[in-house]
Amino acid sequence: MTLAQISLIRASFTRVVMARETSAELFYNRLFELDPSLRPLFKGDMKEQGLKFFLMLEIVVGGLNAFEDVVAELRALGQRHIEYGVLPRHYLTVREALLWMLNQVLGKDFTGETRMAWMEMYDLLSRAMVELPAKDEGS
Repeated sequence: MTLAQISLIRASFTRVVMARETSAELFYNRLFELDPSLRPLFKGDMKEQGLKFFLMLEIVVGGLNAFEDVVAELRALGQRHIEYGVLPRHYLTVREALLWMLNQVLGKDFTGETRMAWMEMYDLLSRAMVELPAKDEGS
């Protein structure tokens, strides 16, 4: 990722974090609207789940300058997701819900450039969570 993309993500994420609870609620409502079959995978308190989601995003956003430093944590998270029943195709739905939520929260500030930066970041994150644990299983 470029420094400009990282800057766009960090600036927009700061705004989203300021509305963390609303952002998480928007995200999960959209996620379950896009794929209702995902709802049973979330057994706990959704407010707590929203906090976990944002913690993971904070780790990734904070580690964008040295992404390789967060890969081990993402691999472990990806492995846990496999155990919960998450399938690789679910990551595409999460991506769509994330981008939708960002658009809702940021409005006109969710420019094409910002969207592309988030897409690239999410693709890095999901590859670390999907492909790397799958390689471990195949080893």
